[in-house]
Amino acid sequence: MLLKPQRIKRVMSSEASEVVILERCWVVEFRSKTDVSIILKFQSGEPDLYLEAASKSDCEAWAVALGEANSEGLRNKIQQLRKLIMEIKEERTSDEARQFLPSSQVDTLGEPQFTSIQRIANEPKLEFSLACKGLVAATRDRKLNTFIQVSVVHPAEHILTRYSSTEIVEGTRDPLFLTGVTFPPEYPIYEETKIKLTVYDVKDKSQDTVRTSVLPDHKEPRADTGRSFLGCTTFRVGDLVKSKEQQLTLTLRTSDGGKTVGTIEVNLVKMGEFEDGEMDHITTDAQDQKFLCFLPLKSCSCGFLSATCAHNTENLERMTDRRAKEECALVRECTAPEGLSGKDNLPSLNAVLKNPICKLYRFPTSDNKWMRIREQMAETTLSFHVPKELINLHIKEDMRRNQELKDLGELAPHWDNMRKSVIAHCDQMLSMYQDTLAELGKHTGSSFKSSCSKGEKTLEFIPINLHLQRMHVHSPRLKDALYDVITVGAPAAHFQGFKNGGLRKLLSKFEAERRNTGYQCIYYSPENTAKAKEVLSNINHLQPLISSHADLLLNSASQHSPDSLKNSLKMLSEKTELFVHAFKDQLVRSALLALYTARPGCVLKKPAVPRSSAEEGDDLKHQDHPSQIKRQDSIPHHSEYDEEEWDRVWANVGKSLNCVIAMVDRLLEKDNSSKIKEGESDPSAADCKVLHAGGDWYEQLYPLVITLKDCMGEVVTRAKQSMAFVLLQELACGLPQCLMLTLRRDIVFSQALAGLVCGFIIKLHTSLHDQGFLQQLHTVGLLVQYEGLLSTYSEEAGMLEDMAVGISDLQKVMFKVIEAKSEDFLPIITGRREHYVIEVQLPAKMFELLPQEIKEGKLLRMYPVLFNVGINEQQTLAERFGDTTLQENINQENLELLKEYYNLFTEKMPPDCLPHFQEQNDLKGLLENLHQNIQAKRRKNVEIMWLAATICRKLNGVRFTCCKSAKDRTSMSVTLEQCSILRDEHQLHKDFFIRALDCMRSRQTQGALNESDDPETGCLTDNKPTSRHFYPVALLLVSSHLLVVWLILSLALLLAKYQ
Repeated sequence: MLLKPQRIKRVMSSEASEVVILERCWVVEFRSKTDVSIILKFQSGEPDLYLEAASKSDCEAWAVALGEANSEGLRNKIQQLRKLIMEIKEERTSDEARQFLPSSQVDTLGEPQFTSIQRIANEPKLEFSLACKGLVAATRDRKLNTFIQVSVVHPAEHILTRYSSTEIVEGTRDPLFLTGVTFPPEYPIYEETKIKLTVYDVKDKSQDTVRTSVLPDHKEPRADTGRSFLGCTTFRVGDLVKSKEQQLTLTLRTSDGGKTVGTIEVNLVKMGEFEDGEMDHITTDAQDQKFLCFLPLKSCSCGFLSATCAHNTENLERMTDRRAKEECALVRECTAPEGLSGKDNLPSLNAVLKNPICKLYRFPTSDNKWMRIREQMAETTLSFHVPKELINLHIKEDMRRNQELKDLGELAPHWDNMRKSVIAHCDQMLSMYQDTLAELGKHTGSSFKSSCSKGEKTLEFIPINLHLQRMHVHSPRLKDALYDVITVGAPAAHFQGFKNGGLRKLLSKFEAERRNTGYQCIYYSPENTAKAKEVLSNINHLQPLISSHADLLLNSASQHSPDSLKNSLKMLSEKTELFVHAFKDQLVRSALLALYTARPGCVLKKPAVPRSSAEEGDDLKHQDHPSQIKRQDSIPHHSEYDEEEWDRVWANVGKSLNCVIAMVDRLLEKDNSSKIKEGESDPSAADCKVLHAGGDWYEQLYPLVITLKDCMGEVVTRAKQSMAFVLLQELACGLPQCLMLTLRRDIVFSQALAGLVCGFIIKLHTSLHDQGFLQQLHTVGLLVQYEGLLSTYSEEAGMLEDMAVGISDLQKVMFKVIEAKSEDFLPIITGRREHYVIEVQLPAKMFELLPQEIKEGKLLRMYPVLFNVGINEQQTLAERFGDTTLQENINQENLELLKEYYNLFTEKMPPDCLPHFQEQNDLKGLLENLHQNIQAKRRKNVEIMWLAATICRKLNGVRFTCCKSAKDRTSMSVTLEQCSILRDEHQLHKDFFIRALDCMRSRQTQGALNESDDPETGCLTDNKPTSRHFYPVALLLVSSHLLVVWLILSLALLLAKYQ
């Protein structure tokens, strides 16, 4: 063996200074911690060779290298290589033989011959934990820092694939690894699959990071990453599954297979089974061990980093007490690639969730037993599906509005120029919606928007980091429980910015300016504008229904079917009455007057004669008395405008319907009497009479039905024009601000609605067998509680304003559950702005479990509430130098909404429908406590968050947690809530609360993010400092004059901002 000893240097690139032939020699290493020398002694009696290294680690590396540089080691390596060559030859021979076999025989040799692993539905195929014993170090006094790398050899491909890694266990030769290995349900693993376990000793933890786990499968980590190979072993999955004790004890050997370096234990784990024994067996084994955890990012999608960052805060400073953190939990992680959604899962839920990431923990209870927790985070396809559906509806609605403006007819020059300007701006906005929809249609990749994309224009309708965070608790004494939280970035228009505030301020300012528009246009209040949109929506909805029912009535008359005729008449009457009542509002009459005055060369008619309610009652049977007419002062009046014309047109619809009803009653009465008389005398004559009467029925009803349609058409024409004129005033008074505010509101609402739909579907699936919840759902409605963590300083104040308006708009959203008619289970969205209906599709078997009221299509109401408490450093500035009135007002307003829902709940629901943990504190006391905390106005009062979340869970509500990007602050809140639930509901041991919290908050990717990464955006930055919002105070302290100037400028900026 030729050896080139270099002093100090580890990278040997220079010329050799000496050549030493190692033969019949041994290495002597000094055990002193300060000595960095080794001696080579020769059996031949030649002088000893003294070598000195630069450091102790270099000395140990030299000792290992010299110890392996001998003839015996070479023989073992050659023998190991021969064995590998023979295995490769056997595999190639098998592959070559398959080419010459018939296809039928080839199929028998393919994948079907592999033995599948029996498993429970929706459970991982295989889970196991790892532990090592008696590891051998290069030197006796060295404490090993070890981790295990897990690789898989697929039986069909014979390719080694790196799968996952454990955490690093420090300072022991008998490490107990708390990170196990999990294979998802659809992973192609069989009993014939081989798993290779490789143990490494990490010498320089600062260099050995998760980057070693994300290397391509065919590449090995670099040799200079600060770790050294200890040993490896391989086992078949079938051996582990079929073992009597469900445990394997394997021998770890060096790469040449000649030296034993310890043993490794593989234990099969099943989530549904509880471990025997007390919790002390883990803490005792691990009491002298330290852990450094990193987990793989291998099987993730391209957007995995942003997803995992949602629950791994980068601002935590809990990095010192690793022992306490790792003693308390067994953690496993698996990432299911896209497309591995699990065939055994409910298909409708699989259509919504994808790319789940699972982690398993075990924590001790107060009675020293173990409970297991499976934590799952999943993306949702609704992040893109809901916004695309909404944009499509916006396009249709805006196109219909533009056409209605064009159909106003001839207008005076002033109004006509106004209409042209409005249509031009609306066309530009419509084109922008169409471009956005086209860009979203081209989107491929992850199913969520990461935080670094929140400023992209093409993705501004998409919510940020929308995920489901689910905690599934398996407790020895209490039954299993699910706790879901939807995490999402605050709904806000990030691309448009917050220089002028958010929607709450912008809408208020716009409404004040619109009142002072002067003579240019007519002012209509927001309530009247909303009423005009509702009337137009009713027209577009009811007119085709009435026409179809009228045609069905004529069809029944032609077939001479009395029962069908009665049913058709009933439906026609109901829809027509709704149609007539839609135009009883004073707004229609006042708008007709305004439109009349806007016509060029209007013809004057006699003054209107007020009609009494009695006369209107005679004209409209089956109708309520119209309310007394009151004119708006802002609407121009014409002294000779004839209002009776609209009254006559409106009343003609009711009169025409009365004529149809009377004719049908007459025909049915004659038919019954003729049947009785003719049937008694001659049955055959009665049949002839029936055939003749069928033709009479159609002929007698046809002119009446045509008259009804004509009257309805005239009403529709006048009402559409009048309401379109109202909308013209709304748009003309605020161009282009009105359209920009509509766009901003659409963006915020789209983000909020996507989260709401996701939360509703998840809640419906998890509570499908809870009859109390289903009764509450259709009787009272669903409570949706948003936990906001935004500050009231700088841009986040504008985000909070956007979020408050977006969540408030969700009150107008209704849900309906329908039976799916195909394999597409994605929700269907119908309606218009301020009035959307979300149709949630369920398979037939699940649909049958619903109450009759829901199955009949009853609309389900939503009650969204928002409570916000700023918790970051910007909130400290706002509380000391700024203003927190916005947060206080939002909390107070939503407290009233929450009380309203509680009162409705107590009135309509029995007390026994509350969840099992109602025994703790009654809801009334919690509400009073929440009220006191909101009134106290304490700084960063997080008690408001905890109380609101507790009330929401007790009322079977859906929980949301939001911050700027759904990452740092959101993760802190979610993990704290989960550990609090484990403590309060599942008896988590009090001494392990902080340890469990630290475990859930542990960084999954130690070292994966550089120091220059932006913790808020999740994107790599160009070495920007983390805190961008503070002035360089240390520099200003150099000069007192500069400090005074800085204080004055800062105060001036704050005053200018909040003035």
